[in-house]
Amino acid sequence: MLMNPSRMEETLDALDDGFKFPQEEEADMNPGEIIEDVFVMPREVSAIPKMHFKKGTTTLGFRIKSGVVFAADSRASMGQYVSSATVQKIIPITDRLVGTMAGGAADCQFWHRVLGKECRLWELRNKEQITVAAASKMLGNITYNYRHMGLSMGTMVGGVDKHGSALYYVDDDGSRIKGDKFSVGSGCIYAYSVLDQGYDENLSKEQAFELARRAIFHATHRDAGSGSIINVYYTDEKGWYRISSNDMMEFYEQWKPAHRLE
Repeated sequence: MLMNPSRMEETLDALDDGFKFPQEEEADMNPGEIIEDVFVMPREVSAIPKMHFKKGTTTLGFRIKSGVVFAADSRASMGQYVSSATVQKIIPITDRLVGTMAGGAADCQFWHRVLGKECRLWELRNKEQITVAAASKMLGNITYNYRHMGLSMGTMVGGVDKHGSALYYVDDDGSRIKGDKFSVGSGCIYAYSVLDQGYDENLSKEQAFELARRAIFHATHRDAGSGSIINVYYTDEKGWYRISSNDMMEFYEQWKPAHRLE
């Protein structure tokens, strides 16, 4: 990458004079546009396309009679780059509530921490455990107040309270939807294809865990933005549990798609 000669002298002068606020015509410019104006790519690599740092993930959650099952992959992606293979996308909120994250990792992690704090304060004030409905409503109110401000969140909040097991979907527009099963992220259509075929509220815990792993596996197999580790969590009236954490390739021989020629 080469320095644009027309801007090099201005940049050096600015460094000599110390920090200066941007000129009026540059005040509203995106920082990326300023950088592009200062730096130019050599001609031989100028044909390289710009990277679009699109995110990818697969998370899911579904209710069974005894509790709520959550599963997620662990890959954090930035366009063509895998920025991390060990992201924890299932986040405990209280001792009986669990949330998932899809979208911007910073947004989801920060607001789940805020939600955990608010839930604890609510429990101290009211001297009882907060319900899943109330916790999801808190998060929905937060995201609604910040809608159209650049948040990137597609989350689930679920657990078991005095009314039984419950699961809610909450996103960055403030939408809040109650349901029996959800999948969120770039690989959700592949996960739904497995969930819709195998889901039943009367599944045993082991059957539910196996269904969750299989749904995430097929999503990671087809979606480039999902992959690495398959994490499974479970919540019931006693609390949340981390059930398993397996590399997706451990299940490849067992669940790989069949390729048959008729």
